[in-house]
Amino acid sequence: MLIADDLDKLLEILPDFVRLPLDSHPSRKFLIEVVMDLGCRPEARFPTGPQYLSNRTISWQDLDFCIKRVGNFSGDNRSGIERTLHRISSIRNRQGSIIGLTCRVGRAIFGTISLIRDLLEKEQSLLLLGKPGVGKTTAIREIARILADEMEKRVVIIDTSNEIAGDGDIPHPAIGRARRMQVSQPELQHQVMIEAVENHMPEVIIIDEIGTELESLAARTIAERGVQLVGTAHGNYLESLIKNPILSDLIGGIQYVTLGDDEAKRRGTQKSILERKAAPAFQVAIEIHQRNCWVVHERVDHVVDQILHGSCVSVQRRKCKNDGSLIIECAQSSDIYYSSFSTSRWKTTHSFSSLPYIQRINQRNFSSLLTSSLEKVNSLVAKASINSFNIATKNVPFFIYPYFVNINYVETIISSLELPLSVTKDAVKADVILALRSSVKQNTKLRQVAKSRHITIYTIHSSTIPHITRALRKILSLNLTTKVNWSKICQNKTFKQIEVLYEARKAIENIILKKQKPVELLAHLADLRRIQYQLANLYSLKSRSFGEEPNRRLRIYPS
Repeated sequence: MLIADDLDKLLEILPDFVRLPLDSHPSRKFLIEVVMDLGCRPEARFPTGPQYLSNRTISWQDLDFCIKRVGNFSGDNRSGIERTLHRISSIRNRQGSIIGLTCRVGRAIFGTISLIRDLLEKEQSLLLLGKPGVGKTTAIREIARILADEMEKRVVIIDTSNEIAGDGDIPHPAIGRARRMQVSQPELQHQVMIEAVENHMPEVIIIDEIGTELESLAARTIAERGVQLVGTAHGNYLESLIKNPILSDLIGGIQYVTLGDDEAKRRGTQKSILERKAAPAFQVAIEIHQRNCWVVHERVDHVVDQILHGSCVSVQRRKCKNDGSLIIECAQSSDIYYSSFSTSRWKTTHSFSSLPYIQRINQRNFSSLLTSSLEKVNSLVAKASINSFNIATKNVPFFIYPYFVNINYVETIISSLELPLSVTKDAVKADVILALRSSVKQNTKLRQVAKSRHITIYTIHSSTIPHITRALRKILSLNLTTKVNWSKICQNKTFKQIEVLYEARKAIENIILKKQKPVELLAHLADLRRIQYQLANLYSLKSRSFGEEPNRRLRIYPS
């Protein structure tokens, strides 16, 4: 990647006691911003953390020295240095006087969008999401250059705060042949967006920081006219836009829909549900979590539908290595809202260029789509304990009664995963009841039957494959625990043997089965470790001994 930062021009506007430490600083090329507040010491911020530049505090004269060397501050308290990408933001007191400056370094990074080069060639509208400072503006600046210079499209940039193309009348060369329209006042951005379409006939419009309802409406209007959009919005994840009433129109808008009794029962959902209102203005959404790690949603309409219906969401994570090679990792999230993407949540990893999304399952294509969905759900529960049970549970009939839960889903999951369960249509004969949470609250008769016959009722939020699978996993885990005859195991055992058995039992039931984590027990002699090993076998768990005598100990692993 080629980086152009014009850092010397930014340092020229700073007082000497701020500039000189930065001139010789070893991490100068990684500088993010310089903060100068009245009465405080000047501070430089780097990726590794902030550092003070001097013991001298900032005075009125120091602030005035900087202000006179930059352009005029606009209505959003932002200014810049002509022909550069640096941004100077001010903090004012109640009287309107500037008492603080944030001097952010603007860099043009060529090659930063190699992660999504294939998406640009599809000519679809792109929405970039991410927290402030993660690199959204840098990315859309490079996208503008690629579209204008290499793909030879008519590109117009709506530059509200002169952050994309720099301050001054002449735009920065980092945007290439793209044209730039400046906005006199931030609240007029939506009008300039419409003006660009009506007057300058663009093929692509670049918008930075869509943040108001009028701007969202203008973006939808532009998309309906067939113009490709590339925009940014604050928000770490796609579902943050779904929950944002101002920006939800960017992804189609959300509305409540009331279903009839028969349709709600067929779907296994509540009567009032959330559904997408219209086609999204952006066809592709990109979550920028790190500068070299982006999460891509290639079909926003399908992903939004899956999130609203509680289905598995299939996503891509694209990473750029130091040697320039690209890696595409594909995974699923079984939660409605996948609020964090830590490494442990990526269950399956592949390297291919595109990912087929799971379609919504209905009665017409039930068998084929359910089979493919179950194969993907298997990856989420491969490490669970539902596929490995001992003889004590495998031969015992265990009946489940689905109430307001799609019985076809339950039967297919049981058959595909080979679970030791049977479905019954008589609640009296059931060992356990699996019910929809919203429906069981209104049925007092069902609760009375369950109470009189000591039947446990398990409730799920919605009748979807991930929710049903997790419920069956929980049911089987607890059933496994209850089938172990503890009194028979402890028969003819000494107090010490019962003590070590109790230690192993607590570890198995509270940590290994529930949290799916391995546990290393305390060191014991060989005869005591042997009965712990036998108990682990009874729970169908693998175990091994480690260490040297007399400190040798047993380690038990999840299934």
